[in-house]
Amino acid sequence: MEAIRAGRARRVLLARGAHRTEGLRSVMDAAAAAGLPAEQVERDAIDRLGLRDHQGVAALVAAPREMDDRALAALSFEPDALVVVLDGITDPQNLGACARSAEVAGASLLVARKRRAAPLTAAALRASAGALLHLPVARVTNLSRSLEHLRDRGFFVVGLDQNAPANIHDAPQPSRPMVIVLGAEDVGLSRLVREGCDLLLAIPMAGRTGSLNAAAALAVALFGYALRPER
Repeated sequence: MEAIRAGRARRVLLARGAHRTEGLRSVMDAAAAAGLPAEQVERDAIDRLGLRDHQGVAALVAAPREMDDRALAALSFEPDALVVVLDGITDPQNLGACARSAEVAGASLLVARKRRAAPLTAAALRASAGALLHLPVARVTNLSRSLEHLRDRGFFVVGLDQNAPANIHDAPQPSRPMVIVLGAEDVGLSRLVREGCDLLLAIPMAGRTGSLNAAAALAVALFGYALRPER
């Protein structure tokens, strides 16, 4: 459905005999309205695409084009823009889940490294529930340099660091435009990226495990801090 809404679906395939649920009928109606009437195929034709739990329908999608450093430098932002930066997230599932949280929170851009970072794959698109078809993504050569450029443009840069002395609950009121930076689950933020943040914040933990996966931590920071109403 999100591929159709984003205008990126090129073909919609429907397995013969698929159970016409309300959700499937909505997809078919949206496809027809977009000029992409569903093509009836045998179910194994969709199976051969390598999709899991496809529920009898699939879309062939034009992958979104990622921005580079030059395009990022030329991008314009709203005064209250929110940007999410991923530092070393290498799992496509995590990339997709982070994009989903970022897009729902109203982020205008997702930034990731070119190297040692999860690629934008079909698995990432699926994990994002279609968010990566709406949320622009930039791949940059040097994250710390990109953060410096964003700061020069008025962004306040907040890094998530479990060893930070302040947490998202007792931190000052969020300032916009804002960048939220998330590091990998095992090593956190890289040194130069951490040093480039205006503020480091922890997420308070009450349980025994004392950790969240990257996507969950980002969601907590976005909805518990970045979108916090004025006190």
